[in-house]
Amino acid sequence: MAKIIQKHNECIGCGACAAIDPINWEMVGDKAILRGAELKNGIYEKKSDNVTLSKDAANACPVQCIIIEE
Repeated sequence: MAKIIQKHNECIGCGACAAIDPINWEMVGDKAILRGAELKNGIYEKKSDNVTLSKDAANACPVQCIIIEE
C-alpha cells in the first residue's frame, strides 16, 4: 500500500491532478484537494492500493506538491 501526500499550501490550483486522476483529486475553490483525506498542518495524506494515476498527477504537477511514498 502506498501513501499519497499533498502539500496543500504549495498548490497553485492548475488542475492537472484533478484532470488526470479525478478519482483521487478534485478542485475546490482555487486549489486541488485529495479526496478522502483530512487536512492536517497544511498536508493532505491517505493510503491507497492503486496510485498509478496519482503518480501521473504528481509528475504533471508544476510545483511538485504531490508526493507518492511506496
